[in-house]
Amino acid sequence: METDIESPAPVRKIIHVDMDAFYASVEQLDRPEWRGKPLVVGGNVTRGVVAAASYEARKYGIFSAMSSALAAKKCPHLIFARPRFYRYKEISLQIRDIFYEYTDLVEPLSLDEAFLDVTENKMGLKSAILIAKQIRAKIKEKTGLNASAGVSYNKFLAKIASDLNKPNGQAVILPQDAEAFLEKLPIGKFFGIGKVTAEKMQKLGIHNGLDLKQFSLQFLTKKFGKSGLHYFNIVRGIHLSQVHPHRTRKSLSAESTFDKDLIAFQEMESKLRYVFEEVISRIERSGIKGRTVTLKIKYSDFTLQTRSKTLEQYPDQEMIWTTALELLNQEEIAKPVRLLGLGLSNLNITEEQVHFGQQLKIPFSE
Repeated sequence: METDIESPAPVRKIIHVDMDAFYASVEQLDRPEWRGKPLVVGGNVTRGVVAAASYEARKYGIFSAMSSALAAKKCPHLIFARPRFYRYKEISLQIRDIFYEYTDLVEPLSLDEAFLDVTENKMGLKSAILIAKQIRAKIKEKTGLNASAGVSYNKFLAKIASDLNKPNGQAVILPQDAEAFLEKLPIGKFFGIGKVTAEKMQKLGIHNGLDLKQFSLQFLTKKFGKSGLHYFNIVRGIHLSQVHPHRTRKSLSAESTFDKDLIAFQEMESKLRYVFEEVISRIERSGIKGRTVTLKIKYSDFTLQTRSKTLEQYPDQEMIWTTALELLNQEEIAKPVRLLGLGLSNLNITEEQVHFGQQLKIPFSE
């Protein structure tokens, strides 16, 4: 009598596609005279923040989130382009259509990057590496833009791999190579470990994956709370978060940086009204509601303050505006204001739950 033996599930094949300097590259695509020149999207010579920097600008040490005034000092001939999000979204949708030619398991992280699970794909291809190459070629053909890609057996490693051969390249991390690769990786290069956490780890003598591997789960949990289990797992190549086709939004917000600092309260209220109207527009498009209203204030010295209020019911438009004004009046604003933002959280959608656990060690076949 024959006995059926349940074979282990196949290892997942995950691709992370990341467009190269997306916003800046779109501007250079549409304006040929800007190609090959240092360019940033966002801000101007005197104020604002860099949203994206071309690779030519990065050679001058200019990166996203840098003040545009500092960027201008680093590169006096820097080109400043106004953001055109309608255009970025238009191209992003074209790119996403290419993803869907291969799989419906697409998890967008932003307009310029996404995870794809191609374990079972519409083309019937066995090679995730080949699929990544085809996707990058189709993106180039359809949009004229370059994309980089990372291939591995989980999202964490695919995300790291996509950054290895940028720009316009791809890399693969196989299961049998993962732990050795992670042992050599500087702790600041681990996806999900930010600057503050990396500095805290370095003070503990954790400078790379091998150092991290020496610490017990108990120690890491004590030092880093619930994130300790995550760090314990990822350095061993364990990360079981699936590709979620409909990634859950956790907040909805809008903000505006002003050409001149606001001093008078009436000015702040007037400018906040425009931000509020943009939030309402986004609510109407998405159908999302939220119980927590948060006001964001950035002062002329770049210090940041947030004020929040959680309501018992999902507020209507009038209540959101009333709450925003209440937060603005909550305490005196003693310094000039350069930015106001308004957001909703505690949304009427279920937050994504990420689970970590033991991962099967199965040969990764192309």
